Amino acid sequence: MSSGENGNGLVAPSERYDVAQVQQVIRQAHEELRYLLQQRAEVMKRIGTVKQTIAGLANLFGESVLCDELLEMVDRKSTGRQTGFTKACRMILMESGRAMSAREICDQFQQKMPLLLARHKDPMASVTTVLNRLVDYGEAQAVFAGNGRRAWIWAAESAASPSTSDRISELRC
Repeated sequence: MSSGENGNGLVAPSERYDVAQVQQVIRQAHEELRYLLQQRAEVMKRIGTVKQTIAGLANLFGESVLCDELLEMVDRKSTGRQTGFTKACRMILMESGRAMSAREICDQFQQKMPLLLARHKDPMASVTTVLNRLVDYGEAQAVFAGNGRRAWIWAAESAASPSTSDRISELRC
């Protein structure tokens, strides 16, 4: 066996490439990914704010002021199919205008969309999973409720919220 070969005749990666160059490329890709994820979070937050504004105007002046495309974009037009679970969680959280626990969101489902909730074996777990994904997407933020439990608030609401010290901080590598 020649030097640098492992048991199957392949050259070890550290001998084929300059490890410092590979690490530099990985660092640059990591920085770009972080930047893009931050941009996505900011865009999703802005989308939520604009949707809330439009929904508020529709509440004040009636949905007739919105065209069909806009009604669909702000999740107010029936598309003839069942609303998705994630979309429904978004709507409940966005329309509440306050931090809500997973239990409160389940209660809203029970009142507004019981059939959608009934399809889930463990509704609380499903709601919690969706809420945590919305946090990952930058659309919602997890906060501590008065009872020490977690609650979630729509990102546009949390930006104006005075309780920023109560927010759960995101870990960075």
